[in-house]
Amino acid sequence: MKKYEFVAKSLSEKIREGQFADGAFLPTEERLTQMYSVSRQTVRKALSVLEENDIIEKKQGSGSVIKINNPAADSGKVSVIATYIDEYIFPGQLRGVEEVLSKNNFSVILSATGNRICSERRILEDILNDPVAGILVEGTKTAFPNPNTGLYEKLIRLGVPIVFFNSFYPGLTGPLYVCADNRRGGYELVTYLLSKGRRSIASIFKADDIQGHERYAGYISAMFDNGIFVSDSKTIWYTTETKDRIFDETGNILSSVGDANAVVCYNDEIAYMLIRYLTACGKKVPEDIAVVSFDNSSLSEMSPIKITSLSYDDMNIGTIAARKLVDILKGRKASSETIPWKLAEKESS
Repeated sequence: MKKYEFVAKSLSEKIREGQFADGAFLPTEERLTQMYSVSRQTVRKALSVLEENDIIEKKQGSGSVIKINNPAADSGKVSVIATYIDEYIFPGQLRGVEEVLSKNNFSVILSATGNRICSERRILEDILNDPVAGILVEGTKTAFPNPNTGLYEKLIRLGVPIVFFNSFYPGLTGPLYVCADNRRGGYELVTYLLSKGRRSIASIFKADDIQGHERYAGYISAMFDNGIFVSDSKTIWYTTETKDRIFDETGNILSSVGDANAVVCYNDEIAYMLIRYLTACGKKVPEDIAVVSFDNSSLSEMSPIKITSLSYDDMNIGTIAARKLVDILKGRKASSETIPWKLAEKESS
């Protein structure tokens, strides 16, 4: 990347993150040369790129002013796009979103993708036809290449601020995100099980969302760091479409986890299903097999054996993401955030 391209990209991202308010002036050319340690000619070339992309407007004798590009910035409408609305952890997160937005006089347009790319595309096309002030979104099948990133880029060019929660698209630059530290979480669960004397540890992870890959990376790193060889057969992968078939009568779960003495699960929903399955197969939890997972949701308490699970403690990802979007909409600085986990130890381990 050439120097002027780097400067233009950096300034564009700062503007999109809300570090400079709409209608405000960028720092002077002299100040920008100091900030980026480049020549004034490089700065001027970078500013020309921003002007060509309709991000700034040069005013003779005054400097470069940030254009107000989002036609719906004052509409008071925020689009919230979740994978699901009334399942699992989402009601709590969405309540947090609604509380923050309503307190700041924004109305919520709530949509669900069902974690399906075609549904996400229809929602984004609707937004392009009827713009909103901002978007809060949970990425869809974030472990797969997503053909909808072009629509997100178009919304960004229109000046619509976007904040991702739970997951995001690594190849999409600009939008902020609020996510859990999933890799660290996988590592911590294995470390906890090892401290309990469990060394034969299997796992079940989701293949089509980036959270599953990150949690697996933490799991496998902790095993290898402790000198424990793990066969690929000890990890069961599933997708949105195959989740309900993991534990049916044709499944082969016991061949993967039956001789393990612990299992790390992608989330409480999978852990809940696994405990019921193991119990039906005559296995005792945790005597024969310990089961641990992520999210510390209501399912971890509803399970016949309460599930040891990682928690956000008293933090709500939806609340945090909504606050960041409000900050951007009000011209305040905001940045991405990674939420740490805290272990809630219960009966299953």
